[in-house]
Amino acid sequence: MGSVENRNRMVLQRKHFPVHSGFGGILHAMNTTPFSSSQDAKHQRLYIVLCAVFLTNAILAEMIGVKIFSLETLLGSNPAQIHLPFDYILDFNLTAGVVVWPVVFVTSDIINEYYGKKGVKWISYLTAILITYVFLAVFTSTHLPPAQFWLDINKTGENGQLFNIDFAFSKIFRQGLGIIVGSITAFLIGQILDAHTFHWIKNLTGSKHIWLRATGSTLVSQFIDSFVVLVVAFYLLGNWSLSQVLAVGIINYIYKFTVAILLIPVLYGVHSVIDGYLGKTHTEEPAQS
Repeated sequence: MGSVENRNRMVLQRKHFPVHSGFGGILHAMNTTPFSSSQDAKHQRLYIVLCAVFLTNAILAEMIGVKIFSLETLLGSNPAQIHLPFDYILDFNLTAGVVVWPVVFVTSDIINEYYGKKGVKWISYLTAILITYVFLAVFTSTHLPPAQFWLDINKTGENGQLFNIDFAFSKIFRQGLGIIVGSITAFLIGQILDAHTFHWIKNLTGSKHIWLRATGSTLVSQFIDSFVVLVVAFYLLGNWSLSQVLAVGIINYIYKFTVAILLIPVLYGVHSVIDGYLGKTHTEEPAQS
């Protein structure tokens, strides 16, 4: 009986599924704790889903981020034309990647909350590796010789003008390669900074104020991310002026700042769903960092 009671006590003390050595650590924990295998399986499924959502949206943001869209036009309003010092003029022009980045924000905060810094760092490193894989695959595809029939059937544009689809393909995706290089740099810096800021705030506030640590860590990390990715992708590896980089970077950060605030109810809603899924016993103690 004593052995069973001790085992029960160990299970009750463990809220989280440890991510000490990556996904292999999760599988190892499942295989070595038969008493809590059902609960461990829940943690494993949750981590897989969170990682899948995180990975999908992070990579998708890299691919669609080559497009710059006008928020004013989308909303049917005139350009803002906000004049700033040093002759900077701000319009609400954003990279298309910001459309899906809010999902990455929320997912990152959830992983931080339930799996700690190790869980966030592991999925961040894996994402960077897969983004590099995407980079290599896209780079290779733009150098493959086009089939003549493909050029022929796509040689006419929307208004009847001559159109080179292979040039368009390479132009779009090679521009995306610059974004991928910049994003890998900014992504790793931002994610590591986010994880440390998140837990620094959590150590100050305890388990209360989820909104403060989630929003605070996002605002700090995304300030760095917003400018690093643009400087590398469009200034160092592209053809933008520094003023364009600063203008779009400021607008991107304003957008992310606003979205981080608006996502607070969503964050609490997701927390509630996960707490219900894992059960009260396993959602009371702080995350392992």
